Amino acid sequence: MKKPRVCILRTDGTNCDRETAYAFERAGGEPHLVHVNQLRAGEKKLTEYQILVIPGGFSYGDDVHSGKILAVELTSFLKEQLQEFVDRGKPVLGICNGFQVLVRTGLLPAARIGDIKTTLMHNNSGRFECRWVYLRVENTSCIFTRGLAGRLLHFQAAHGEGKFYTDSQNLSKIEEGRQVVFRYATSNGEPATVYPDNPNGSLNAIAGICDPSGRVLGLMPHPERFVDLVQHPNWRRQQFREPHGLPIFRNAVTFAQEM
Repeated sequence: MKKPRVCILRTDGTNCDRETAYAFERAGGEPHLVHVNQLRAGEKKLTEYQILVIPGGFSYGDDVHSGKILAVELTSFLKEQLQEFVDRGKPVLGICNGFQVLVRTGLLPAARIGDIKTTLMHNNSGRFECRWVYLRVENTSCIFTRGLAGRLLHFQAAHGEGKFYTDSQNLSKIEEGRQVVFRYATSNGEPATVYPDNPNGSLNAIAGICDPSGRVLGLMPHPERFVDLVQHPNWRRQQFREPHGLPIFRNAVTFAQEM
């Protein structure tokens, strides 16, 4: 079966692009590192790809707010391409800084560019948090987590602005629409309400959400940093069936192949 082409979007300050490319290689995809300027210049077009990923890092130094400048760039110069990509049902993944970009474009939670309903604020701790956290996978229609509902995953979080926040009305809508894909959890799988299990103070322990179709996903922790067993800090002692991040990328590749 033909490998789906994956656009891994880069710009100044992106620093998780190669790890993300490696994750998609492991999952059976064909990753391409694409600079946003190549799209703006017309050298590359989103129609050439079956999956779009905005990886982690500090795009444009996270000036103004994390992900803000890249979000403005995408909505100002690539709005039609981006909306068409989403409307055609192609998978979109935003990790950490990529999640911040997706909420600031409006693609999350409503999949409508310019319709901004949520944000990711400074961590309650007031500092950058870098630690491994547990995530509980919720039962949703998200294509990236097929077969993972109820699982407890262990990923690294590394961010300064990861606190998921919105007003009560939108929070209720997201919850009732089963758009919460990941929640920060304790080691026994309960939603984490306090630090450090909840590393940033996110409302309802929300670590990742999808759009109503389940094809656009954003999360703060880094699944691409656990696609090989030896990437886990305790890999010698713990027995893992497989690296926890790998199924997320494999599900995206499988979905794109079936389209």
